[in-house]
Amino acid sequence: MKCYFSHFKFISDIVFQDMISRRNFIQTLSGVSGGIALSGPVMSVPLMTSEVQLPIVVSTWNHGIPANEAAWEILREGGYALDAVEAGVRVAEADPEVITVGYGGLPDATGKVTLDACIMDEQGNAGSVAFLEHIKHPVSVARKVMEQTPHVMLTGKGALSFALKNGFSRENLLTPAARSAWKRWKKTDRTFKPVINIENEEIWNHDTIGMLALDSRGRLCGACTTSGMAFKLHGRVGDSPIIGAGLFVDGDIGGAVATGSGELVMKTLGSFLVVELMRQGLTPDEACREAVMRIAAKIPDHQKHQIGYLALDIHGNTGSFAMQPGFDYALRTSGKNELVMAPPLMK
Repeated sequence: MKCYFSHFKFISDIVFQDMISRRNFIQTLSGVSGGIALSGPVMSVPLMTSEVQLPIVVSTWNHGIPANEAAWEILREGGYALDAVEAGVRVAEADPEVITVGYGGLPDATGKVTLDACIMDEQGNAGSVAFLEHIKHPVSVARKVMEQTPHVMLTGKGALSFALKNGFSRENLLTPAARSAWKRWKKTDRTFKPVINIENEEIWNHDTIGMLALDSRGRLCGACTTSGMAFKLHGRVGDSPIIGAGLFVDGDIGGAVATGSGELVMKTLGSFLVVELMRQGLTPDEACREAVMRIAAKIPDHQKHQIGYLALDIHGNTGSFAMQPGFDYALRTSGKNELVMAPPLMK
């Protein structure tokens, strides 16, 4: 295993050093397995050769298609990107067929549906809720936390109490289909095993939805919401509600969202890393790739997991990269709303 990682690092360093030497900042970055100089001079985000028409919205997985349409209804009228991302991910939260987000999400090991979400605007304001039960739209609670409290994150019973005091209704989020799946799981080997590309397994359906939107005034905002890993330990919280892990936005640079095995994303603060790499001059594609490579270089057994990153910079350039094949994202512009397949590290 040690030999494998040494060989992997050698090859990765050659590829990465070649890439950055062409961008003339070899002194700024230190390679795949090294650190990145976050305190150095800020470089401008590179423009695409062809002009990008604003607005634009991107979101993870194929449930991003209908989510994008809801966001687009706001964006095409000149609306605010923050309103757009909230409205967009609420579509997935309310859809019982999307069994890893909101209503209909698969429960934890005790049969309870617990939700996580966060939201972030172009000025760095952020709100988050974690381990929230009985509320269908955690992203909207997260926005209330951002706008009406001095805090960033509320959890568990405190988050529920806050939501109820702010007009949200208590609901049963465990659908009959999700309950049946949980009962079947209880009869099986209940040792946790990560499921790669849960959205491509017919029995499982989808994964976390993360969304980034750039409105006609150039304001970039993002949101992320999930019911987390199916049949997780009661109390488990993944990367989705953590600012810098599941989502990060810098209104002067760009934004990023993550999907897949949240534990690996948390260990590398993946979305923050993607944005900081863009700050140093990498394109969204290159930044997403380097964030995946960082996991591959640092975390054992990464081959057993899926990680997908999606990024959008302030010029409307998009990019993505994944650990495993199968991660796609929805791209909505004035002319199309389509799924784009992310390039993978593993073949």
